[in-house]
Amino acid sequence: MPKYLLLKHYRGGPELPTPVPPMPEWDPADIEAHMNFLEHVNDLLKENGEYVDAQGLSMNQEWIRYGGPGAAPVRSDGPHPETGDLVAGWYAIDVDSYERAVELAAYVSSEPGPGGKPLYEWIQIRQIMEAPPSFTE
Repeated sequence: MPKYLLLKHYRGGPELPTPVPPMPEWDPADIEAHMNFLEHVNDLLKENGEYVDAQGLSMNQEWIRYGGPGAAPVRSDGPHPETGDLVAGWYAIDVDSYERAVELAAYVSSEPGPGGKPLYEWIQIRQIMEAPPSFTE
């Protein structure tokens, strides 16, 4: 079965249908409902045998580029500072098809935000390489 990453972004893609304040500004009950939904998704994926991994990342606006041995790290505010396109976290899933990955991305995207309204976040779907790419023709 193919494996995919469902990448959640703090910002990225077109604008959200409704502007959402940063999570630290949410009511604590809304944060709890949001986190409970994410745990529910983990449980659902495990029950279906589709779970590989899930991780959330802290919001850190600092990027470090490694330039090789002997080079000092280069710090910046990201590869695309105008978009602030930072990965918030991911689900690694093992599913039967790309269509199933899209179905799960749509479900994850509907997670609750402030006031319990669905966020409809942009979720990027990336297939995980199972072998090195072949460049033979």
